[in-house]
Formats: sequence, structure tokens, C-alpha cells
Amino acid sequence: MHNFKEKRLTFGALFGSLFMALFAIPFVFKFYFLHVQSSMDASGYQITKVKDRTSPLQKLVGESSSAEPICSPCNYEPISNYCDIDGDVEVQGNSSTISIVAGNMSWTVKPYVRKENAAAMDRVKSWSVTSRGFVNCDVTQSVPAILFSLGGFSGNHFHDFSDLVIPLYLTSKQFNGQVQFLVTDNRPWWITKFERILRNLSRYDIIDIDRKGKTHCYPRMIVGLKYHKELGINRSMSQDQLSMKDFRQFLRRTYTLKRQKVIKTRAAAGKRPRLLIITRRRSRLLTNTDKIKRMAMSLGYNVATIEPNLSTSLASVAQTVNSCDVMMGIHGAGLTNMVFLPDNAIVIQVVPLGFIDGLARKDFAEPATDMKLRYLEYKIRAKESTLTSKYDMDNLIIKDPLSVHKKGWDAVRSTYLDKQNVKLDVGRFRATLLKALRLLHH
Repeated sequence: MHNFKEKRLTFGALFGSLFMALFAIPFVFKFYFLHVQSSMDASGYQITKVKDRTSPLQKLVGESSSAEPICSPCNYEPISNYCDIDGDVEVQGNSSTISIVAGNMSWTVKPYVRKENAAAMDRVKSWSVTSRGFVNCDVTQSVPAILFSLGGFSGNHFHDFSDLVIPLYLTSKQFNGQVQFLVTDNRPWWITKFERILRNLSRYDIIDIDRKGKTHCYPRMIVGLKYHKELGINRSMSQDQLSMKDFRQFLRRTYTLKRQKVIKTRAAAGKRPRLLIITRRRSRLLTNTDKIKRMAMSLGYNVATIEPNLSTSLASVAQTVNSCDVMMGIHGAGLTNMVFLPDNAIVIQVVPLGFIDGLARKDFAEPATDMKLRYLEYKIRAKESTLTSKYDMDNLIIKDPLSVHKKGWDAVRSTYLDKQNVKLDVGRFRATLLKALRLLHH
């Protein structure tokens, strides 16, 4: 009888404990969800942040807590890989591993913006993001870090700005220089080319993280860069309300560019507007540049030419472009230098044969408008393309470019971008330069 009473008391105690546990579970989960805020940041990247980093269960039992960052697996934005980790973060370059003090999570990420482009991502190192209960630091920093790759399409001037410089500006501007850049897939010449820009965005040494054997720790880390659109910023998507106007002012300060606006020919008596012709070396060359220059000079322009390349200082390019009122060139990376033009300058894009109007519009026409520039377009006719010296006028390459488009991008690029030069009809092009003069008059 005595043993039976003891057993009944034991069962009663066990039942009571189970009842209290079951009662506490809804309370714990309610407490948790009241303290967790799931949000969509200004760039459309889903980030879940904990307002109070002490877990509900620890609050109940009175235990202290370390920071517990919670982060999405960086796959919510269709263009870029981006993740903002707020908490104790450990970075090990030798193993390409990021460890965070958090729950049970693990994923991989390539910190470059064109996540859906296989050709770009094949050149980008994959990083593992894992969780662990502690961090083991050789070097501890008090400022956040931004990890990004210089793989992908770096080295192409258009992609340098569209994929890297503008996204880096968007991502880092919030820190006012109090942030450290960690570079993976490093290209030392790239760092040299954009050194002034990098130094104006961060006051700390740039770390080639792949070559570091020591473990670096940060209170916060951004993996990847924010991206809005080709060569541009969507102000409504920027949490800091940044725009291309802000970015271009940043460039003017960085390179000490003097001109903010173009001349008005009506008010600048005796001053000739300056036309800059962007030339190319390998493909899509203007084969009669000298003839174009003579015609432009006869209309009243001062004319300069430039062929930007890796051996040309970006500071020198910026100064030259900023000194001009009109810039013209065949569709290609050289037109990216319009970022240095003064406000209300005119960009003339020569669109080669090949029905690439959509590409021309997206890459340069739309960005020019966002930059407070005026845009003119000159679409060449078949007889202005050197392709007519290789193919008959009845050939589908000349007669029906869309038939080439059906074969895919590689066929389009090879045919119309890599193997085509342009001999402008100077008489026909004259009308475009006259229109630019009229725009400068107002």
C-alpha cells in the first residue's frame, strides 16, 4: 500500500510536470514571435532580425545570451546574392567559411550580383556560411565588413561599374567609411584602377581574404552587394534614398571634377562645345573617325578622341570626359564613362546592325536619363556595317538579324558585336550632331 501511494505521487508529479511544460510551450512560442520582426529591406532582400537577442526560453529561466543573428539563405533577390548578418561573425579565408553564433543553419553563397548568369558565377568562389556556438578570433574588428567577389565579369568597364562600383556604393554608403572591405577572387589591377573610389567608401585597409590564414571577426557582415538595375540606382529601393545624382556627385568629389553642368551655347559667346568620340580597338570600330572629326569641326565643335583601356588612368579618363559637352560612341563598354559627364550633357549611342535595340536601351539609354543626361541614338543602316563586305545583302545576317537571335546570345555576340565595324555615313550622321547643338542651345 505504501509503495502504491509512492507510485501514485510519482505519477502525479510527472503528470504535473508534463502539464506545466505543455502550458509553457504556447507561451514560449508566443513570446518568441512577439520579439521577432520579419522584414523586407529597401532592396527587396528578405532579412529576419531579432529585436531582443535574448531567447524567450532564456528569459524564462534567467540565463544570459550571446548575440544570435538570424539571416536568410541569401536567395530572395533575383539578381544579386546578398545577406546582412548582424551578430558575432567569424571569417576564415583559407577555407572560404563564414561562421556565425546562431542556431542550426548552413548554406553556400557566391558574393556576386549576377546569380542567374552561369558564365559569371563560374568565375566566383563559393563561400560556406555555417553556425556554431562560439567564435575563435585571431583578429577582432570593431567595424562591420562587406565581403564581395572580383570574379564574374570584372575587367569589362561596363560590368565594373554596373556589377561592382555602383552596388558597392549602394551597400557601403550607410557606414560613412566605417566599414572594411573583404575581397575574394581578388584582381590586384582592379583594386588599383578603382583605388580612389574604394578609399572614399572605406577608411580601412582592403583585405584579400582568400590569402589570409588568420581568422577575422566582425560584429556585423554583409555578404554580397545590393543591386538595383543596369548602371543605375532605383531611389525607391534605397534605404538611404540614394540616387544616381548622389553617385555622380560622389564621383566628382572623388576625382575633383570641375564641371557640374554643360555650357549653354547661347550664353557662352564664342565658346565652342566639346565633342568626345569614344574609340575602340578590337571590334565595333569607327573606321572613318577622322572624317567624322572634320565634319563635326565644320559644325562648330571642338573634337577630342579617347580610347579607354587598362593602361589608361581612370582619373585621367574622368577628367577628359568631364570636360566635354557631347560624347559619342558605338554601343560598348566605353559609353559607361558617361558617369563622368556634367549634367545635361548629351550622349550619342551609335547602334550597330543586329537588332540589339533592347540591349542598347537597357545598358545606356535608360541609365543616361537617370543621370540627368540627354540621350540621342543613331541606328546605322546595313551599308554602314562592315558585315556587308563579308555577306551579300540577301544573306539572313544582313536581311534578317532576328534569325540569328533565334540561335542564342552566343551567335548574336559573335556576329554583331565581335565581328562588326562601322563606317558612318557622315552626311546622314550630320543631322544627329546638329540636333545635339540645338539641345545645347537651350
